[in-house]
Amino acid sequence: MDWLLIAIGIIFLITGLLGAVLPVLPGPPLSFAALILLQFTKFKPFTEEFLIIMGLIMAAVTILDYIIPIYGTKRFGGSKQGVRGSTIGLIVGIIVLPATGILLGPFGILGIILGPFIGAYIGEKMSGKESDAALKAALGSFIGFLAGTFMKLVYSIVVAVYFFIGLFQ
Repeated sequence: MDWLLIAIGIIFLITGLLGAVLPVLPGPPLSFAALILLQFTKFKPFTEEFLIIMGLIMAAVTILDYIIPIYGTKRFGGSKQGVRGSTIGLIVGIIVLPATGILLGPFGILGIILGPFIGAYIGEKMSGKESDAALKAALGSFIGFLAGTFMKLVYSIVVAVYFFIGLFQ
């Protein structure tokens, strides 16, 4: 049973890392679930305090992931349409660029980078903004998106490191 829990935990870690970049997957919660699964094995590598702290960090990262892009967009004069456009642009960028053969690295890195920016720009233009204002708001949304993504990715990597340290202690 231990090895089944470990295997599921590794799947959660991989999915959590993907979810740090893909907005359709809850990356940090999946990564944290891997730690919990490892705790149910004979290894029991973590203290309760450690798991509580990691859980609180996971909750903070998850909440901030929603707040930071909105803050970035508003700070640069953007609207809700810019935030929505950024998210839609990311999803389209991930799907369209690899499908057309324009793939720079795994999972369409170019789409992950350009999609949110272009999507935010289009969203701002659709809300009636002039090109300069839409470009500025798109930049804010893009910076907020990158900050949130970076934060989720760092958390998921740290959890993965602790998972394997706990497994091989």
